Amino acid sequence: MSNEKRLKDRVAIVTGAAQGIGFSIAERLASEGAITILADVKIAAAVAAAERLVKQGFSAEALPVDIGEDASVAGLAKSVDGKYGCCEILVNNAAIGADTHIETMKMEEYQRIININQDGAVRMAMAFVPLIKKAGDGRRIVNVASIQGLRGWPNQLAYATAKGAIVNFTRALACDLAPYGIMVNAIAPGFVDTPMSILPDGSHEYDSDWFRDIYVKYGRIPLRRFGKPLDMAGPAFFLCSDDARYVTGQILSVDGGVSATF
Repeated sequence: MSNEKRLKDRVAIVTGAAQGIGFSIAERLASEGAITILADVKIAAAVAAAERLVKQGFSAEALPVDIGEDASVAGLAKSVDGKYGCCEILVNNAAIGADTHIETMKMEEYQRIININQDGAVRMAMAFVPLIKKAGDGRRIVNVASIQGLRGWPNQLAYATAKGAIVNFTRALACDLAPYGIMVNAIAPGFVDTPMSILPDGSHEYDSDWFRDIYVKYGRIPLRRFGKPLDMAGPAFFLCSDDARYVTGQILSVDGGVSATF
């Protein structure tokens, strides 16, 4: 990582930052000088994650948020406003996984996924846009979508629907906020080694025969490996940086090339 602090003193919020992709993004932003807030419903884990960053000499703290609840999101925005008065960067990463098929899915399950994975990003944007508008240079919103928001996948009806909505939410929000100089983009991860990679039987998706045969042996993922959370951090940082000053409304696939093989 560069010694130059390219995000020095910019306030950054990363949801779902206690682990996985969210933590890696938070760590990269913090390493670039951002005052990084790790927002997560799992507050104990978020506190531990923030302490790891502080021990590295970075500026970080953990705050609780349930992006599925209006009052919780409003409370987070109030806390950030009260302490910092603005926010330069918002990364909407928090999400939950689910295996849902149209013939077995309950409407309550579908609505829960939509409420968190789709509506959660909308809640965060609604709450934080006023704070971002009060900031100076480098105002950014980065959403974490998925290649499942661009392509179909078996037993992922609710998740894919929500991530597909995030894709067009990103584009529409970019149009709304462009007059204020706020850039809005998304990354679309492919197969990434996170807790969501654990299958219902406790095994890891990467270790399954079908995955290794199709995606590794026969190169459906051209790079022939699972992504790591760290692989997502660099592209997310780029979209948060001044290098992306003329980039908005874009969806950047970070998938080892898998979307090129569809």
